[in-house]
Amino acid sequence: MASVTRDDVAAALSTVRDEESGKDVVSAGLVQGLVVREGHVGFSIEVDPAKGAQKEPLRKACEQAVKTLPGVLSVTAVLTAHRDTPSPSPAKGHSHAHPEQPRAPQGAMQIPGVKAIIAVASGKGGVGKSTVAVNLALALSKLGRRVGLLDADIYGPSVPRMMGLTGKPESKDGKKLLPKEKYGIKTMSIGYLVNEDTPMIWRGPMVQSALTQMMSDVEWGELDVLVVDMPPGTGDAQLTMAQRVPLTGAVVVSTPQEIALIDARKGFAMFEKTHVPVFGIVENMAYFVSPGSGEKSYIFGEGGARRMAEKLGCDFLGEVPLHMTIREKSDNGEPVVATAPDSEEAKPFLDIARRVGEHLDRALGGDARKAPAISVED
Repeated sequence: MASVTRDDVAAALSTVRDEESGKDVVSAGLVQGLVVREGHVGFSIEVDPAKGAQKEPLRKACEQAVKTLPGVLSVTAVLTAHRDTPSPSPAKGHSHAHPEQPRAPQGAMQIPGVKAIIAVASGKGGVGKSTVAVNLALALSKLGRRVGLLDADIYGPSVPRMMGLTGKPESKDGKKLLPKEKYGIKTMSIGYLVNEDTPMIWRGPMVQSALTQMMSDVEWGELDVLVVDMPPGTGDAQLTMAQRVPLTGAVVVSTPQEIALIDARKGFAMFEKTHVPVFGIVENMAYFVSPGSGEKSYIFGEGGARRMAEKLGCDFLGEVPLHMTIREKSDNGEPVVATAPDSEEAKPFLDIARRVGEHLDRALGGDARKAPAISVED
């Protein structure tokens, strides 16, 4: 099977007419961020933000036009608000020399009922951040708060598998998605919208648009706190969340070894520079618990995250052991806090949630459940 090219995709998109401009979407300059990689195609369609719902048929038509091309394995098209300065359309043989920049904020979009947002972040992947985020959200719920969980890791969404949820979200009005619920919390993830095996090949502006839509175009309802499972690192997605979302605070996750702590310090610095309070640091995989004897083995070193927290002047929120039960339950969609809340394995997450809850209440001037709703910049 022949490989599909950018020129092939641009030609297919040029057959789709935008009724408003009277031109095809390529000539009208609506198609941006076109990426073609090993049969997987991604692009955004830039429209007036006030006409997002009206332009959904256009998005679907573009997606369908590309799907019919030989060699196309998947197509991901998203609507994004047009910028003040127009960009060149994906003309034949053209590629962007520099990453596109997001448009400037133009006001605020309310997230009705959401009173606080906490980011769970790490400087690098592989430290168990998603495991901590999922179990922290569940633990906050166990402690009496109304909780939502947003999977902001566009390139590697983990929440659907860890929560044991599949299928696409429903919508009552065709405009806002209903979060998928399980274990008493509301969740949203890009993983509900694409196949688990489909690679996400989006560029920065498309990621930023998707993150904004998953927050503002979801019917979250009344929440005391929305826990956000951040992508690892300090790139476009992380900066979008830190700069454009009114985060109440952040939790940084690291393992004890120095190579992980170096990157965790970068994550901490990012939040400091964007004026987001860091509630504290969690040390994950702090030690290994032998299934037979219960003996602790400090495989990755001992106390590294605690010492880093002391050096940075922030709270050490707690340590989570490297335990087979935690891993197995996460893989099976049965997180330990939800399915075994009274177990020794769940206890560290509940303790961390209590400390996070104290920070949350102080940040909001009392009980987080009495705070006003917050807003996200469009």
